[in-house]
Amino acid sequence: MNRTSIMRIALWVGACFNLGAALMLIFPSSLGQIAGLPLPGSRFYAWLLAILIALFGGVYAWLACRPQIDRPLVAVAIIGKFGVFAVSLACWLLGEIPFRGFVVAIGDLIFGLIYWWWLRGEERVKFNV
Repeated sequence: MNRTSIMRIALWVGACFNLGAALMLIFPSSLGQIAGLPLPGSRFYAWLLAILIALFGGVYAWLACRPQIDRPLVAVAIIGKFGVFAVSLACWLLGEIPFRGFVVAIGDLIFGLIYWWWLRGEERVKFNV
């Protein structure tokens, strides 16, 4: 199995992971409690965030289907995944979320590392100017 095949699998799994995270935000008092997420002050903010998370998941699924995976979008995905992990770590250290909420974010770190591994190893396109 080559790097791109592994990346496509990671993108599909990442899309499902994001769908699960979005559902946790849409249903914070039931599914969100699995990860120990705090209840939102307003559905408006939680649902907006859920849309963005689901949108990223849709992009991962779309990238997995493309003949050639778009490198700049993968770079944005890496920033997003590492950002979610960093925010979750900070919130756990500050006592804003329980440890199980932080553990869920370790998935984002793993996906970020896989995406980064693919991006760093994939052959670069050379342009003749």
